[in-house]
Amino acid sequence: MSSCGLLVLPAAAPAVTVGIAEQRPQFFTSPLFQRTLITHARILVAWDALHSGWQRADLDAWFTAARAARVTPLVTFGKSRSRPGDLPTPERYAAAVRAFRKRYPWVREFSTWNEANACGERTCRRAKLVAAYYRVLRTACPDCTLLAADLVDQPNVGGWASEFRSYAGSEPARWGLHDYLDANRFSTRFTQEVLAATRGQLWLTETGGIVDRNNGSPIPIPQGLRHAAQATGYVLHTIRRISGRIQRIYLYNWMGEPPPYTWDSGLLDRHGRPRRAYGVLRDWLSRLSRAGILTGRRRH
Repeated sequence: MSSCGLLVLPAAAPAVTVGIAEQRPQFFTSPLFQRTLITHARILVAWDALHSGWQRADLDAWFTAARAARVTPLVTFGKSRSRPGDLPTPERYAAAVRAFRKRYPWVREFSTWNEANACGERTCRRAKLVAAYYRVLRTACPDCTLLAADLVDQPNVGGWASEFRSYAGSEPARWGLHDYLDANRFSTRFTQEVLAATRGQLWLTETGGIVDRNNGSPIPIPQGLRHAAQATGYVLHTIRRISGRIQRIYLYNWMGEPPPYTWDSGLLDRHGRPRRAYGVLRDWLSRLSRAGILTGRRRH
């Protein structure tokens, strides 16, 4: 930041990898997705998902489709879908990680816990516990690419990251951030706070422009089709350039859902038709590629 508080971007824009965060496997075969030449995708997996038949089936479908499309998955573990208040002990977390790695041994990119500092989550005040999960994950897959945790941009983010670091045992090489407030308010406040509180790479593991939300949140965030396109452009142009430590950006998500829904930030509508934000992504991928600073993209 400059002395008068204005954002100063690096003279040379850093290289970046762009991916998609999406739970549904159908997007891997979408011609519009294939035209992007994107080779990275993120999925949120309940820590105990393999205990459930329908969740195993969903995961098998997603990972089969990802492998067929030659897309590298990033797996973020998170709360149980059947017992959301049941936080595992480090020992139960370790057993779940071992079971997951046995079923999908080719998956080698993981984040310890989803939105770990979110105060709607039981991990909000439990940085020590999530740090224990991180140590377990590091032991279970020492050669894997690991993120300390996926954080969400809210006022406690810097303090939570600092507390996590004090318990982690070693300095994490990577962090994840969901920066919806920054992206949709055209701000860099929380992204800058996370960069200041951590070391290593920062991956924006969920980001993008919000079209509509009905999740009951009292936090005001702009939304709309035009706004979502502008916010997507802000992420790809401005936020990615504030630090060379921002190495990956996963836009959430690919396609809007039919009503009733609680969140819509789809690059396509629920019928598979591209929205303005998809056009922004397509154009920026082309620009970044021509500039030679787009990594992790399939060759034609």
